Amino acid sequence: MMSPLFLFGAQRSNAVLFIIFISSLVTSFSLSYGYDSLDPYANITITWDFRLQTGSTYDIKVSIYNFQQFRHLDRPGWKLSWIWQDDDQVIWDMWGAEAMEQGNCSKFRSSPQLPHCCKKQPVIIDFLPGAPYNKQFSNCCKGGELSSMIQDSSKFLSAFQMNVGFGKTNNITEVMPTNFTLGIPGYTCGDAFLVSPTRSSPDGRRWVQTLETWNVTCMYSQFRASPSPKCCVSLSAFYNSTIVPCPKCSCGCQGLPGAKCLKSGEKSPHLLELPRAQENEEVPPLVTCSQHMCPIRVHWHVKQSYKEYWRVKITITNLNFVKNYSSWSLVVQHPNLRSVTQLFSFNYHPLNTYGNINDTGMFWGIKSYNDMLLASGQSGNAQSEMLLQKDPGIFTFREGWTFPRRISFNGDECVMPPPDEYPTLPNSATTSRPSLVFFSFLILAFVF
Repeated sequence: MMSPLFLFGAQRSNAVLFIIFISSLVTSFSLSYGYDSLDPYANITITWDFRLQTGSTYDIKVSIYNFQQFRHLDRPGWKLSWIWQDDDQVIWDMWGAEAMEQGNCSKFRSSPQLPHCCKKQPVIIDFLPGAPYNKQFSNCCKGGELSSMIQDSSKFLSAFQMNVGFGKTNNITEVMPTNFTLGIPGYTCGDAFLVSPTRSSPDGRRWVQTLETWNVTCMYSQFRASPSPKCCVSLSAFYNSTIVPCPKCSCGCQGLPGAKCLKSGEKSPHLLELPRAQENEEVPPLVTCSQHMCPIRVHWHVKQSYKEYWRVKITITNLNFVKNYSSWSLVVQHPNLRSVTQLFSFNYHPLNTYGNINDTGMFWGIKSYNDMLLASGQSGNAQSEMLLQKDPGIFTFREGWTFPRRISFNGDECVMPPPDEYPTLPNSATTSRPSLVFFSFLILAFVF
């Protein structure tokens, strides 16, 4: 007959596995519908301000706000697009951004100057840094990149201004465009809706406001962004010689269509076979051949245990040969993050999304030191060590408690190994219950 303590331990282990399983289901459901429980109010808001009307033209200011705590917009950046309601609507001039195509402006051939863009569905891109001074605008010229709110709150906004002709009508409601898109995989934008006019005070004394202000809200879904994950997690610990690798085929499988990789030691001529991408396009990934085929691997190593503290080493490896990850970020969920004592080589910020629950934190690189994760190679990694205090009552090395519950890279959740494969303690250390030998002695004493 099994001891009650043994049964309790087994039930507790099964309960932990069940909770992790349910949590993964909830996370998958949330990601598919563009909701992230770690950042429930995350969105990108497009603000459309009608500032000035002159005859049949308006001066319009467009602002793009990244209201996401840990997800930023990397290059090639945003490509804002919409559809005009009227075929006669054109953009006469722009500051802080430009349309990718001018379109057919032949109907304005008699005008002293052709419009900047005559397309019914224009695609607007941000200027690169160093744009001509007379074409710049406040908060412009970042190449379409937007920082997350935590990493750099001064760079989460991009803006431009344009002079638009509205042809036959002057009614703002009838000329407000529809079908907004950001041009970034994973983002879906809703309909424009009227909000209170934007107010500003240039001199700090007198307040002025726009004629009308409309907002458009865009949400991100990881499943819409990519059919497969983009990162995975491997685990190890000082008390077990086993290194748990990323799950097989986490991001793809070798040999399947579209899976491109370079074997270890293979030369780089294969890189020349990749299609050349323009400045505003993303290059398809080419990764190191592995069982997981992920561009990014995050390794969590429980390094050392002290009397009152324990140490973790985090290593982020870029296995993508054709992309550098600038301004990268890592989000980790673990109950002991509330007791972070010291961190080396990374920045850290707790994500207290739900009041006093402090089990999630954001890590990112130090500017000009390791904020750029270089393409696969000797320098294609960033690592840090973290010292945490052992919380009395909850800390344990048993049942994989020291490993993270959830990890995401650049806002995309990484594939974790199954909980039953986590490194375990040696048999002599896994149990605090009486040993089998002890029970044998008890039985013999009872019999005799």
